[in-house]
Amino acid sequence: MSFFKKLKETISKQTESVTQKFKTGLEKSRNNLTEGLNDLFARYRKVDEDFFEELEEILIMADVGVNTVMELVEDLKFEVKRKNIQDPKGVQEVISEKLVELYKGDDLTDDSIELNLNPDGLTVVLFVGVNGVGKTTSIGKIAHKLKTDGKKVLLAAGDTFRAGAIDQLEVWGERVGVDTIKQSEGSDPAAVMYDAVQAAKARKVDVLLCDTAGRLQNKVNLMKELEKVRNVIAREVPGAPHEVLLVIDATTGQNGLVQAKTFSEATNVSGIVLTKLDGTAKGGIVLAIRNELKVPVKFVGLGEKMDDLQPFQAEQFIYGLFGDLMNKEA
Repeated sequence: MSFFKKLKETISKQTESVTQKFKTGLEKSRNNLTEGLNDLFARYRKVDEDFFEELEEILIMADVGVNTVMELVEDLKFEVKRKNIQDPKGVQEVISEKLVELYKGDDLTDDSIELNLNPDGLTVVLFVGVNGVGKTTSIGKIAHKLKTDGKKVLLAAGDTFRAGAIDQLEVWGERVGVDTIKQSEGSDPAAVMYDAVQAAKARKVDVLLCDTAGRLQNKVNLMKELEKVRNVIAREVPGAPHEVLLVIDATTGQNGLVQAKTFSEATNVSGIVLTKLDGTAKGGIVLAIRNELKVPVKFVGLGEKMDDLQPFQAEQFIYGLFGDLMNKEA
């Protein structure tokens, strides 16, 4: 069975609404990529070095990342030679297959993409990321998802430095129907986390979602602050935080990758929340993040609605990018 057929079978087992969200949310990236690939396949009659050079450019323009693209193209060359593919159109399926392999790697299972929830009590999730990436909105939307799944959720307003950050989180809490633990602006974030953990224990909460400051101006201060917050949480809840989710704005492209590297140095990032993926034509950043940081993308923002922050699925993502090409081949 061809890879495209296998992919379609996998997609068909998932809900149509999720497939539609990925397809709609990735429209700009898909149009950008499909246009480039269609043009490439139309102009070349054989698969040669010039073909691969142009393919590299198209993938780099889609923000897949230089290192990732080089690795991918080397794999493609080997596969094309092994399968003796002469027609450029025959490369389409191999590209899709390699992108899924590239994302999943050897260490990524379906379980590692899921949110890591503590089966024996309180789960603490720490959110990090620079200001303006959609961190507070993401916390609100994930709180909504967890509440819909039947979990009792509490928010912690640990970004005590940015003007309005506490109020913004509280508004999201009210919208979703969950409480927010807060102190006054300028308070010690670690003290807020201590209060929030005690409140979560007393109220028998399932999941505590913690906001943190997004200042990158002084990396040393950021690292110390995050370390202090983590230590307080770990002392009060053994094994916590169970997730450290880094929120990145997809529209910032390679700059988002730089942020990811900085935060990964500051704290043990366990997953990525990639916001505003629907607002960029460079959705390949998902692959660059995964390949260069070895950290899974756990959620992607595919629109403005409350349920448009979706758990990431590699097959849905690839179908969202290559669906037009697949359907043409069918």
